[in-house]
Amino acid sequence: MTDINGCQKRKLKSLAHHLNPVVQIGQKGLTEALIKAVDKALSDHELIKVKFVDFKDEKHNLAEDVVKETGSVLVNMIGNIAILYRENPELERKDRINPGR
Repeated sequence: MTDINGCQKRKLKSLAHHLNPVVQIGQKGLTEALIKAVDKALSDHELIKVKFVDFKDEKHNLAEDVVKETGSVLVNMIGNIAILYRENPELERKDRINPGR
């Protein structure tokens, strides 16, 4: 998925509201282990939050780098938290998120 429209973005933001961050970007920054963790979380959940504990001044650039590396979409940035989405067609139908195509 390369892009989402406004309606899809609103739905994904509402679905992400109750989620807690599953990955934190700390003092080591953007490492291969971090990319693997984000990739695994996206495969498992499709919609995740990533928290910037450090590198808060560079969060927009780092979020874009994570998006490029994982093939996901940046849904929104709220403070120091990025909401990412990547569809996983391998999940069972009942576990998949339908962003309202």
